[in-house]
Amino acid sequence: MSQMPQQAAPAKCPSCAEPLESGDLFCGACGYDLSAVPAAPQDHPTLTMGASGVDWPPPEPDNSGPSAAPHLPTDLPGTDSGGKPLPGTPAHGSPVPPAPGVRFDRPPEPDEDYALQAPDPRVAASATETAETAETADTAELPKVCVACRAGRVDDDGYCENCGHAQPRERDHMEQESGPVAAVSDRGLRHHRNEDAFTVGRTALPDGTPAVLAVVCDGVSSATRPDEASLAASRAATEALLAALPQGTHPQAAMHEAIVVASQAVNALAEEPPSAREHTPHQNAPACTIVGSIVTAGLLVVGWVGDSRAYWVPVDRDAPAARLTEDDSWAAQMVAAGLMSEAEAYADERAHAITGWLGADAYELEPHTASFKPDRPGVVVVCTDGLWNYAESAEEMSEVVPADAAVRPLHAARVLVGHALDGGGHDNVTVALLPFPAPPQGAGSA
Repeated sequence: MSQMPQQAAPAKCPSCAEPLESGDLFCGACGYDLSAVPAAPQDHPTLTMGASGVDWPPPEPDNSGPSAAPHLPTDLPGTDSGGKPLPGTPAHGSPVPPAPGVRFDRPPEPDEDYALQAPDPRVAASATETAETAETADTAELPKVCVACRAGRVDDDGYCENCGHAQPRERDHMEQESGPVAAVSDRGLRHHRNEDAFTVGRTALPDGTPAVLAVVCDGVSSATRPDEASLAASRAATEALLAALPQGTHPQAAMHEAIVVASQAVNALAEEPPSAREHTPHQNAPACTIVGSIVTAGLLVVGWVGDSRAYWVPVDRDAPAARLTEDDSWAAQMVAAGLMSEAEAYADERAHAITGWLGADAYELEPHTASFKPDRPGVVVVCTDGLWNYAESAEEMSEVVPADAAVRPLHAARVLVGHALDGGGHDNVTVALLPFPAPPQGAGSA
């Protein structure tokens, strides 16, 4: 979840960090019982660079020892948006070295409905009702009972009238699979809402070759309506991909254009009446990060803006895994410039400040895309920092991805979300898995 430093504020809920009013017994956002306050956990949210009133001076170089070599954008041979070899790409036919440092259906219509995995508080109608009674009941809204106390009724705002507990939202936990690709998103354990979003889909190229895709977005929590930004971006990008690929657009070009379309969708959210800005002048325009992947026979394409990531994990775990994306973040800039080591940069409080995002107040949009032709089957992991904070390097990600992820992607996505929750769940967590099949005989490197 992305976030900017906030000004001094009144007391906050120890569970979800929402401001509290004097005399509150329960948090108005999440229903937390304020009579028992645990110690605040360590959290390292993503921050946006260039926030109003925030100064981000670069640190003085540490000359006490040799500077770490700049990290590479990838450890798999591939090409960038201009068709040139990626920096650090091995020569054609040479073995891929272990990743050093920061390593980097639709069937015909898109799947847009997310299944609600949280407890359903609605009271089920009796199965013994007559047909006439059942028809009447279908047209009336059923009463809702609190999932916490199981006694109080839920008001129109989603809170229990008896205990004040906030009820689960539809986006608290989402799961979806479309053919061989699957994704899972969860609110996490520390935030009162899920500001991540994803879409998955499948289509076919003009020659009938199947193509699967996934788009994952992480809302900038310090901006206005970050949950709307991530949802708008993920849906717009996927719709663009599902329209372009069947028409013969090269997957890498289609990914670039999809990110542009996603950016336009987020920008449109900022078009609000001037009176709205007068009441909330301190708020930024809606914003989010984006990362997506397309998998076809023998070709793997990724695209991104921000610090959401994509990883390559081969089925043969003796082969090296690789990170396929390069963060748009303060930490990545420091490491790339040789001013700090990876460990030093990511230990800094400014590490998760993003330098690129989708939104009306972002810098000039620079979509990143890359294409690869792996020589073996594997799986592409597309995720937000809510997951990779608990498995940052390619090797760590390879260790937590289940061995059968390529044949059970939904199960594997659930396992990865569980890994993040077991690690503390300090952020929203979203992950999509795209199996990459064995490449056709004679396929070479990109």
